[in-house]
Amino acid sequence: MAVSFLRHEVSDLCLAKPALRSLSVSATVALALEALKTSEENFLSVWDCNHHNNNALTGDQCRCVGKVCMVDVICYLSQDANLLSPSAALKAPVSEIMTETAGTVMHVEPSCSLLKAIDLMLQGIQNLVVPIQTRQSLSSRRKQHPKPINSTTSTIHNSQEFCWLTQEDVVRFLLNSIGVFSPLPALSIDLLGLINTADILAINYHSPASSAAQLITQSLTQQTSVAVVDVDGVLIGEISPFTLSSCDESVAAAIATLSCGELMAYIDCGGPPEYLIKIVTERLKERKLQGALESYSSSTSISSSTMFSSSSSSDEESSVSPRSTRMVRSGRFSRSNSYSARMVRRAEAIVCHPKSSLVALMIQAIAHRVNYVWVIEDDCSLLGIVTFSGMLKVFREHLETMG
Repeated sequence: MAVSFLRHEVSDLCLAKPALRSLSVSATVALALEALKTSEENFLSVWDCNHHNNNALTGDQCRCVGKVCMVDVICYLSQDANLLSPSAALKAPVSEIMTETAGTVMHVEPSCSLLKAIDLMLQGIQNLVVPIQTRQSLSSRRKQHPKPINSTTSTIHNSQEFCWLTQEDVVRFLLNSIGVFSPLPALSIDLLGLINTADILAINYHSPASSAAQLITQSLTQQTSVAVVDVDGVLIGEISPFTLSSCDESVAAAIATLSCGELMAYIDCGGPPEYLIKIVTERLKERKLQGALESYSSSTSISSSTMFSSSSSSDEESSVSPRSTRMVRSGRFSRSNSYSARMVRRAEAIVCHPKSSLVALMIQAIAHRVNYVWVIEDDCSLLGIVTFSGMLKVFREHLETMG
């Protein structure tokens, strides 16, 4: 069984993976924002090629060069210079907001081994771009009925579709074969040395959210989160890129004006409270940020109209789909109906204790769609963090012994 596991290739992990929606590297931030609002995925791939020219670059030249998400847009718009004129900031090329993820995306062949994929991820690669293998009959049907190419995004690059693999995909695959690694999964994270106490991104509850902007960008790069703690180091919550990805661009104004504690309440899955919307509006006026104020007022008025229309829904519909109701109440849903299908969780941090087992953390992280779990002491003080990267390192070392 162990020997057969070592023979797995990345193509084994690509089954049923959706084709990547993409942006051209020459697209503007505004186009990226538009595409993200209608996407069911948190990230869009960015490609350096021409999707609309039949004489375009060859397959070897048409490459995925990075990725963007709503967090990139939010952090970019929350910068002081861009708050003065958000409309001008949106005209910048998308490359302006994807510099932090440069070098974290790599193309690999479907035949690439699972071990090689893990090694690449341990070297810092976050997304492995893999050609989607299809049967000839399916390819023929696609030629007869080609997919319409969206004016903003595309899934086809020189007659080829691609998907990508993440650390979550690999950890999920390992979890499905967890018996191969016995007794490793039952051991505690403390015993395995998985608790990282050095690379913790944390900020005080009362600190300005603007001071957390750089940490948010850094957490996106590290695929973790920003812990929000009190003066005694007790973990209160977090500012998670995953949660921010389900928000809209108006959160940039909230980051610029609120405290970290207020920001956690603002991005909670129930939607921003009215009193916080008023605070943001007043503070934008005080700082004479007219451009940001106009943009924010427009976004929040659209959200309000969405919430009003949702309140007219029947009680029966609300009782049937309570989660959808929560989504409609939030400003996030106003961006696109596709957001009703997304998982959006609260600002409450996902935690464990030092004696928790490795397999328990794998299940916990995958269930919450995060790449990490915070580790706390009995008094709720923050001890450290366990990441998918750390887990993969432990499994990779174990696989060495299996070989």
